[in-house]
Amino acid sequence: MPKSILVTGSLGQLGSELRELSAFHPDDTFTFIARSELDFSDPAAIQTWFLDKTFDVIINCAAYTAVDKAESEPALAAAINTTAIATLALIAKEKGIALIHISTDYVFDGTNFKPYTETDPSNPQGVYGQTKLDGEQAMLAINPENSVIIRTAWVYSNFGNNFVKTMLRLGKERTELGVIYDQVGTPTSARDLAQAILAIIQHPRFKAQKGTEIYHFSNEGVCSWYDFAKAIFELSAITCTVKPIETKEYPTPAKRPHYSLLNKAKIKNTYNLTIPYWKDSLQDCLEQY
Repeated sequence: MPKSILVTGSLGQLGSELRELSAFHPDDTFTFIARSELDFSDPAAIQTWFLDKTFDVIINCAAYTAVDKAESEPALAAAINTTAIATLALIAKEKGIALIHISTDYVFDGTNFKPYTETDPSNPQGVYGQTKLDGEQAMLAINPENSVIIRTAWVYSNFGNNFVKTMLRLGKERTELGVIYDQVGTPTSARDLAQAILAIIQHPRFKAQKGTEIYHFSNEGVCSWYDFAKAIFELSAITCTVKPIETKEYPTPAKRPHYSLLNKAKIKNTYNLTIPYWKDSLQDCLEQY
């Protein structure tokens, strides 16, 4: 059945991938809105915008993602990552709209020794992670029907700013680069995540679901940032030497989780998803780039 789908944060990595993929879903009607068109730090503006509009599904890609800057802008981060999500959840519940919201591995403290499941205790270590967790909890409390929270990690794309594009630039500018080796996780192709979201929307289990569920999504496999950088250079034939460094050698205002592996069994089993290996998706991205 054709659906009307709103994508917020449409100029970001995930929003941009959804825009490209929407061409392969001609039966559905997509509306894309960027932060410049709707101020997500203003709940009244969000409510006003929706007064004369309704959709079957909202895919919320809008977020405050400047992890380090959030430490000095906690109020703005909370407005966008928490208050705006509560506002969207209320609108979704009142209008009977399914809401798909993107969250993060930063809700965890990164001290696990096995991939995090959706029910593992959360323990964010910074403002960004806390505001994202608060947004999740607000959405769960309001509990709009047929809605999901998808936690992801290490997202990259041909769009926006991300680790892959930074490495490609620095790799051409320098002969040697130090990259952290003691933080491990899995890179996530924004295109793979976008494809998964669109598959979920069409799945009968999504329409039948009651309330709000949390799922984890990243690509398959595991690597460190050092491994990730090495793969980017190898697949791009860049000769820059990558030197492994410890987190303590690269201090940042916000603490990063040392372990960000996400267990994806729930989303794969519920929606029959096959998720690509991270290096295969990286190669696809670099070929398009």
